[in-house]
Amino acid sequence: MTGAPGRAPRPIRSMAATIILCVVASLVFALPLRIAGLQLPEPVFVLVPAFAWAAIRPSILPPFALLALGVFLDLLWGAPLGLWPLCLMAAYGFTFSMRPSLSGQSFIALWAWYAAACTVAFVTGMVLTSILTGAVPSLIGVALQWLVSAALFPLANRLMERQTEADLRFR
Repeated sequence: MTGAPGRAPRPIRSMAATIILCVVASLVFALPLRIAGLQLPEPVFVLVPAFAWAAIRPSILPPFALLALGVFLDLLWGAPLGLWPLCLMAAYGFTFSMRPSLSGQSFIALWAWYAAACTVAFVTGMVLTSILTGAVPSLIGVALQWLVSAALFPLANRLMERQTEADLRFR
């Protein structure tokens, strides 16, 4: 996603690669496949860059990328247009506001912060869905989707490590 250690980072290229990976992963997990009678879980892969981009090097580009990825998720999953962009921006804003607290934290502590950002996104989605439809979504379904999304933290951690390894400013 980024250049070799010691080279200048290429944020646009890194961001594009991350976006492509999120889109492909979302499409693969949205396939109507059943394994042992169970459907594949649908984790929100886009929460990975939403957290990592806000935690490491916030700039003007990530919110626009998250907006586009959120619209993609809305179209993919048939959600009301604007639902996932708002959820992703809520997670991004939460992480951005907690950014000073994230510095120097252990892997487990960062995972807890990532799970909190996932919670912000999912609670935002539940509230908006309840307002728009007049009914509360399945709490079990939301909890399972949150669980598989929160389990993606090692990917967010790797994305943050790659950004810090490639950027000389973090040395």
